[in-house]
Amino acid sequence: MCIAIPGKVVSTDGTTAQVDFKGNMVDVNVGLVSPQPGQYVLVHAGCAIEVMEQDQADELIGLFAELEELS
Repeated sequence: MCIAIPGKVVSTDGTTAQVDFKGNMVDVNVGLVSPQPGQYVLVHAGCAIEVMEQDQADELIGLFAELEELS
């Protein structure tokens, strides 16, 4: 099963962005999309595959938090 995780773009530099995943800063390839700092991206295998609205990202982040509580 494959999964994509939402994160908040902190900064961009060419095709790389610093993305915040619950306090974990990760370099992400953004060559497929054009996010701006402050926007949320959906990331799979180190690549941003979609720019998303904050409410969508918040909903997914909440669902993942619920799943973590179950394990």
